[in-house]
Amino acid sequence: IDAVITPPAEEEMADEPMMEESMDIVDTAVSVDDFSTLVAAVQAADLAGALKGEGPFTVFAPTNSAFEALGAETINALLADPSGDLTQILLYHVVPGKVMAADVTDGLMAETLQGSTVAFSVSADGVMINDANIIQTDIETSNGVIQVIDAEITRPHV
Repeated sequence: IDAVITPPAEEEMADEPMMEESMDIVDTAVSVDDFSTLVAAVQAADLAGALKGEGPFTVFAPTNSAFEALGAETINALLADPSGDLTQILLYHVVPGKVMAADVTDGLMAETLQGSTVAFSVSADGVMINDANIIQTDIETSNGVIQVIDAEITRPHV
């Protein structure tokens, strides 16, 4: 079944990034206020250089509220040891190659840069990656694409 990802309701959308395809994934994320926690985490884990690389990459980018749902204690613990769990969690949000909304089908599995697999599900309610809803799609950059999600995807799909 081919996936049809419908645009999110206006109140769910993150700030519109500057749509200059000449900007890479990191620069695009920096230009969106709702990715400030993600950007801080990527910088703390020293992954910005990798995500500025040639790619292409698909980043499933959690919004600030997705990070807030983890709780301040968890976020602070992750930031205190950026080369540990934080790096693994962030790499789990990146898939090599360019996964556009039109490419997603129900049951599709993809291996992440972390090495574990994520699973996509498509229903009348929308499209999910593991337990997170994809709320904004196909933000194209010079080295890949950003898909916006409303929750962290911290558990590998079994």
